[in-house]
Amino acid sequence: MNEWLTKMERKYGRFAITNLMNYMIALYVAGYLCILIGGNGYVFYRYLSWDVNAILHGQVWRLVTFLLNPPSYSIFGLLISCFCYWMIGNNLERVWGTFRFNVYMLTGIFGQIIGGFLAYFLFHINVDLGTSYLNWSLFLALAMTFPDMQFYLYFLLPVKAKWLAYIDLAFLAVEFVIGDWGTRIQIFFSLVNFFIYLAMIRQWSRFTPKNVKRRREFKQAAAPKKMRTAHHKCAICGRTEADGSDLEFRYCSKCEGTYEYCQDHLYTHVHVKADGSHLTH
Repeated sequence: MNEWLTKMERKYGRFAITNLMNYMIALYVAGYLCILIGGNGYVFYRYLSWDVNAILHGQVWRLVTFLLNPPSYSIFGLLISCFCYWMIGNNLERVWGTFRFNVYMLTGIFGQIIGGFLAYFLFHINVDLGTSYLNWSLFLALAMTFPDMQFYLYFLLPVKAKWLAYIDLAFLAVEFVIGDWGTRIQIFFSLVNFFIYLAMIRQWSRFTPKNVKRRREFKQAAAPKKMRTAHHKCAICGRTEADGSDLEFRYCSKCEGTYEYCQDHLYTHVHVKADGSHLTH
């Protein structure tokens, strides 16, 4: 799967949307304005929300406009949600790359669309399709990539992302069990991108910041160290300054030529004449 993604990225990577999460945030804001201006969501739910029956009767734009459904209907909640999802999405795109993040988001969106149609045709339930579960899948992916990232609940209590992810998974499990089939299908297909991510975690784990740093440090440690050129060498024993930082070398004034000796042989060697013969001490 990872190899297939790599091939697809090489072929279609140029079509990936950079900063995709920024556009999603813009959709949330536009959707909030539609609900605010349209009078308690009248315009949104009449013309833009998810409605399989309306889609089958030609209103195909609802396949996309349901993404306008904001994560919160209060201005304060919307601002907090938009900031959090903007941070989450851009961090994932930075670590995974633009193409892979696009694939993750689009897979989640298509999963929601498929789940919406299945709920309608199998159980005759027209689900209120939105982006809540899609955003949860983003947070779960962030928690798998940055498990030790801290979030401040109520701006006071620091909690690591992995613990918040466990709470979210428990909440989703309870909602899946007690909910109707429409809710179950919506949860499952909205998180299909996260299930694929879990299946590929061994391959995608190489993109985590910890493993990127670990590989960089390993390459630095495994790289052959540059050999330092020796500037001093004892004419007797052949030792150089690379053999010990405590070694000292001197030239002998009595030897005819450039003969250098370490401190162990400076005063014990036989002096050398220019013709190669030796002098006595």
